[in-house]
Parts: sequence; structure tokens; C-alpha cells
Amino acid sequence: MLAVSDDVPLLDDLMPWSVAALRLGRDWVVAPDERTLRSRWDLLVRSEGAERERLFGPTRSRTLRTSVAALPGRTGGTGPFAQERGPCPAPVRIRCGPFDEQWLIADQRLIDAARPELWRVADEQQLFVVEQGYVPKDAGPALTVSAVLPDGRSPAGRPGRIRPLYRRPGGREPNLAPGLLPFLTKAYGCEVTPHDVLAWAAAAARPSAAGCVVPLPRDPQLWPTGVELGRRMGALMVRGARGGEKPRLPGGRRPYVRAALPARPHELRYDAENETLHVGDGGRISPVPSRAWEFEVCGVRILDLWFQRRTEAAEPGTPGAVGPAAWPQEWTSDLLELITVLALLGELRAQQAELTDAITEPVTRGELRAAGVLPVPDGARHPASVLDHHEEGPGGQFALI
Repeated sequence: MLAVSDDVPLLDDLMPWSVAALRLGRDWVVAPDERTLRSRWDLLVRSEGAERERLFGPTRSRTLRTSVAALPGRTGGTGPFAQERGPCPAPVRIRCGPFDEQWLIADQRLIDAARPELWRVADEQQLFVVEQGYVPKDAGPALTVSAVLPDGRSPAGRPGRIRPLYRRPGGREPNLAPGLLPFLTKAYGCEVTPHDVLAWAAAAARPSAAGCVVPLPRDPQLWPTGVELGRRMGALMVRGARGGEKPRLPGGRRPYVRAALPARPHELRYDAENETLHVGDGGRISPVPSRAWEFEVCGVRILDLWFQRRTEAAEPGTPGAVGPAAWPQEWTSDLLELITVLALLGELRAQQAELTDAITEPVTRGELRAAGVLPVPDGARHPASVLDHHEEGPGGQFALI
């Protein structure tokens, strides 16, 4: 097995433009269902004065008197929220942590740091790579791939870096070190695309204290093997987005609800012998493969984390306390899909281990420097200028281009 050294390329060397995790400032702007967000918004706009301020939860970055630009590609208020009386902006699907998809009120007045540079390049051609936090001896994935905008948060509490595959909308200008694609194409004797590099990273990346390590094979025969494995992993992580098929386990192994889930379940238990997930008192889902139940990222069990985010009690009298009166059917559908994704990813771990063991002498940073791929120019580490249309600035004024 390859030992990580300082001369093995990092993801930061290969995909140089990265953005910090979103900083929400108030957790209530995210929820597992759209109806909850609309109810929370209505609670705020019906309130007045000191009560609205208490519910809003002002921070140094955002208060009721803050005026900010609308998020790129979104229509929303830009004046002080103290004056807001309108309906809730359409919630947007986002990735919360490594595998949980929820909804966000996409109003920059409510979000301390929404990272507008990510919103400018988020479209139907974009994919986002998120580095997971480093936890020693963690067997979980070093990075995840998302088709929807990710918040970049890590289960271990260490925010990762978000790396779009493309620097411009429409799948233009890959976020790769200049010269990397020609170097790899020559090394492996086949045309290498940006999606190939992403797929290889998904399959071969490993966490380290220095960052996400991505060893590039010296053996050309390993490259297509790793790319194919990474494509399968990426397709599972994006759950059928970008024209793919929804993940499905083979017939007879697909999880089903065997007993209805209670209105307000308070615990999640797993029966390994019967491959059954018990949801609260009486709710049962099976079969649930053990590899789905045991799937962890940064030492945190993903199914436990998913359930906790939907059942953890919020402080009474706050917007976060507003939620469904009973467990929604859509949450059950999301849970069945998550079980399927984790089970199928778990099946691929053995192939990942074989790939890692086969990379005994990776391409070094020194070789990338000699080829002119490294060091990466400073400009490649910053957002591209993508303002080809007017964006609404604070107070409804158009932003200057």
C-alpha cells in the first residue's frame, strides 16, 4: 500500500479554485422540506419590531437593517429585512454535509456568507467536489461529489473546501491546473477529460493532515480502471442527476417500509441479524444491508446524522422549532434512497482498496513541476469573471460589472 508523502499531489494542486464552506449564521434557513421553510418565513414576516429581531437572530454579518445583493440567478429582496412583507422566495435544493439533501431559503439577507461565486457557476453542467474533514483512521470517503450546491460542512465539524468542476457556467473552463489535461493525455495514451479527472479523484483520493491526497498512477493500465470506478461512485453520489439513473439495489435487496413509521419517531435502531432498521416505536424498514448502516464519514454514522437532523428538538419559540406536525412521506422516500446510495457505495469499497494498493509509485509533484503543470498560477486559484448580465445589488440597484 502506498504511503502518503509530501511529494504526492493534493486535490488542491489538481483543482486549484476552491471556496470555503457556506456560513449560514442561522440554522433555521435550512430544512428537510419546503413547507417548513415557508412556514418559518411567514412567522418572521408576520412579526414586528423586537419580536422580529429576536426571531431573525442578528449576527455581525446580518441584521434586520442589512441591505445586500440578491444571490446570482435568484430573485429575492435586497432591502432591509425589517421592511420585508412579501412571500418566501422559492427554496433551493442543497447538499447538507456529505449525503443529506435539504432545502434552503436562498435569500442573502438571511445567510452570513452564501458564497455568491458558487451560485454564479451553479447550473445543469456543474458538479461540485467537497473535501471531507480529516479524522485519523477514518475509513470514509475523502471527498464527495454533488450536482446541487453543497454547504461544504463536514460531520466532524471541520468544514471542507468546495471545488466546482468548471470555473464558468455552461461547462466552460475546467477548474484544473493549466496543462494537467495534456500531461495526463500524453502519460496515459488516451484523451483525458475534466470528468475523468473528477472520477479518478473520487476513486483514488485519500484524506491526510495536509489535505486531500490524489495519487496519479504511473501505470497507464490503472487509469481507465480508476476512472470507471470513480464514475460509478460519482453517479451514486449525485443520485441520478445529469441524465443518469436513480440508484437501485437488485430485486429482492431493495429496502421497503415493512411497518409504517410513527408520526414522531425518537430513535433509530438496527437489527443486524434481520437487516432491519427500526424507526421509532413500530416503524420497520428492510432489508437494510449492514454496509449502509455502518457507513461513516469523519467517524460519524451517516444514517444516524440524517435522522438526528430531522428529529432533534429546537429551542421553543424560535423559527427552528417550526416543523411538520408528523413525519412526512417525502422523508421516508429520502431515507430509502439514502440507504440505497450508502449500500451501493459500500459495495465499491473493496475495489477502492484494490486500486489504492495497486498505485505503488504515483506521479510526483516534482514531475508535475518539470512538466510545467505546477506551480499553479495565482489566477487559477481565484474565481473567473463570469458577469455577463446584470445582477441586482443592495436596495434593488444593479451591480456594476
